Amino acid sequence: MKSLLFGRFLLLLPWVLIVIIVLDIDSSRPPPPALAPRGGGGSGGARPAAGRASPPQAPEAALPTIYAITPTYSRPVQKAELTRLANTFRQVARLHWILVEDAAARSELVSRFVAGAGLPCTHLHVPTPRRYKRPGLPRATEQRNAGLAWLRQRHQHLPPPQAGVLFFADDDNTYSLELFQEMRTTRKVSVWPVGLVGGRRYERPVVENGKVVGWYTGWRADRPFAIDMAGFAVSLQVILSHPKAVFKRRGSQPGMQESDFLKQITTVEELEPKANNCTKVLVWHTRTEKVNLANEPKYHLDTVSIEV
Repeated sequence: MKSLLFGRFLLLLPWVLIVIIVLDIDSSRPPPPALAPRGGGGSGGARPAAGRASPPQAPEAALPTIYAITPTYSRPVQKAELTRLANTFRQVARLHWILVEDAAARSELVSRFVAGAGLPCTHLHVPTPRRYKRPGLPRATEQRNAGLAWLRQRHQHLPPPQAGVLFFADDDNTYSLELFQEMRTTRKVSVWPVGLVGGRRYERPVVENGKVVGWYTGWRADRPFAIDMAGFAVSLQVILSHPKAVFKRRGSQPGMQESDFLKQITTVEELEPKANNCTKVLVWHTRTEKVNLANEPKYHLDTVSIEV
């Protein structure tokens, strides 16, 4: 009797093993994809979730390039401020950075910074003559003019119209990304408010019926253009059609460089108010606190050399 049962067990064992293997293979297969619901989709595919739909955007290649001219000079906070500015610029589509050092040659610090910044960047240098470094005289004149000269030289042989916008981006300011969206549609010269400037929380062009009619400012409201350097952008075509428009040294007073420059290319009546008719602050003249280096040793004592 035992031999009969053992024989039947051996006969059934292969079939039991086959069934177990088949069930194991079937359970390891991925589930079939869910069928898209039938509906009014033009392509017959599944509709995207309502919360994930993104608004149509213009192709990046179709956007006008923003050229940001930034004068810079050697000081303890230079790399820190350039880092902050680069972090902003990386988030702006089609931006070309023109970084101009106040120096007789390109410094190693800024050269290394530009190489690792991950931005389309042109690194220039021009020194400010010693006689113009006295307190009370306009600053960064030579550097801004060097940026303008590079821009004109690069585009002089290209046919018009050439889409682009020029913006003077000092490295001690803080910029909202919304500002670059606003300035990109500049037709000639656009303007907007600037925060923390002129001894006030903000300064701005006063706008009525879409036109600039005056200036809310804490210093010399009689200026032709009572505006900060960070408060305007200029169409590239305007820069190219006014090849002699530069920042002047002779006869220019501190705080008047913006007016002296803008008088050469536009009028107040032609200004284009941005930032909700100049009622939103999108750039701040923050400046970096003066660094306290009272404990810095006179001679380098560390065992390694660290670039700050």
